[in-house]
Order: sequence, then C-alpha cells, then structure tokens
Amino acid sequence: LAGWRGQAPDQNPYEMTKWNADEKASRQKAADDDLRKHWRVENGQIINDGGGAYLTTARDYGDFELLVDWRLTPGTDSGIYLRGTPQVQIWDPSHAGSKGLGADKGSGALWNNGDKSPGKWPAVKADKLVGEWNTFRILMIGERVSIWFNDQRVVDDAVMENYWDRGKPMLPTGPIQLQTHGGEMRFRN
Repeated sequence: LAGWRGQAPDQNPYEMTKWNADEKASRQKAADDDLRKHWRVENGQIINDGGGAYLTTARDYGDFELLVDWRLTPGTDSGIYLRGTPQVQIWDPSHAGSKGLGADKGSGALWNNGDKSPGKWPAVKADKLVGEWNTFRILMIGERVSIWFNDQRVVDDAVMENYWDRGKPMLPTGPIQLQTHGGEMRFRN
C-alpha cells in the first residue's frame, strides 16, 4: 500500500484546511492505523473487508485518467472519490436494500450529483454479475468526467458537482479515494 494513506470516511476537504499541524498529524495517524485494520494486498489485489478508513492516494491529482478493475460481494456499496469528492458509484444492482437509492440502474455514475444533473445515473447498466471483475476507465478534465464501464460509455463529459459546497466548482486538485462499506471489495490493475 505504498503511495496510499488512510482518511476518515466523508472527510470534508474544506474542514481539513482548518486543522493545525498537531490535529492533522493526530487524525492522520488514527486514519492510517484504521486503514491497516481493514485494507490489505494479496496477489496483486487491494482488498477491503467492508469497513474502515478510505484508501486515499498520498498525492493529489488535477486532470487524470484512471483505469481500475473491481469486484464486489453481494450487498456491497462502494465508490471511487475523485479529488476527494464523492463519487463514482459502485454497488450490487440486485441488492433489494439499495434499490430505492438507484442501485437497480447500475454502477458507474456520479451518484452525488443532483437528481436532475447529467451523469447522476449511468447511461446504460453495464454491471457484470456480482463476484465477476468489472473495469472502469475514468477521465477527469477540469470539472468534467467521462466514464467507460466495461467498455461502454456510461457518463459523457458531465460536470461533477462539488458535494462539499454546491455553490463552488470542483476543487482543482485532490486525492483519489477507494471507499467501501457493507462487504468485501477488491481492486486491481
């Protein structure tokens, strides 16, 4: 897990800038300790047990292209935060408990965008069966995001909204985070 650090779930980047050096160091140590309890690497796969701190890149990114494979277990809810902002949604589309949230529409969209915003829902449902490997290609340029999910474009150059302050544009840089809760998630490549 070199190049990664822990970060407490849903940590607001605007609030983090207000921490003094001692508070920042103390919170980072706690998040890193928590990360080691829930994340591990085996056979080239990053594995989370369904809880704990988000796996967060040690450096920040502006414009980027991210290629990643992922696999989930039944009922799992996960996502990929872009520049520390939620999220490209990953979930079990057959899970009855998440159907009311939109899981039945599939993974791969900007779930935290407003209900009528482009990119909120995937253009097509491209999820493979739970337990099979899926692939994302995420392209973020400025505030705009395009997502290919299992070789199908599910988000086409949509503005990613700033979840932390809807009145402001996306932060120009920030970490990439792997988030998961509810079940085991695996990431590779």
